[in-house]
Amino acid sequence: MGGSYAGILGPVAFLTMMGRGFLNDQPVESTLVAAWLSLLAFAAIGYIVGKLAGQIIEDSVRAEVVAELAAQEAPQEPQVRTES
Repeated sequence: MGGSYAGILGPVAFLTMMGRGFLNDQPVESTLVAAWLSLLAFAAIGYIVGKLAGQIIEDSVRAEVVAELAAQEAPQEPQVRTES
C-alpha cells in the first residue's frame, strides 16, 4: 500500500509544481527542480503514510478474525426454552 500512495502523491506534487511554475511564468530550470524535489518529498511521505495505513488495516482485520475465531471456539451455553 505504501508504493501505491507514493505512486500517487509524488506525481500529483510534480504536476502541481509544474502547473504553478507555468502559471507564474517561472524559469523552466527552477520549475523542474522544485517539481523534482516535491515529487521526492511527497513520494516519501506517501510511502510512509501508505505503510502506516496498510499496517493499521492489517491489524484491524487480524483483530476481527481473532475475535471471530474466539467466539466460535467458546463453549456455547444451552438455551433454556420457557413455554408460556
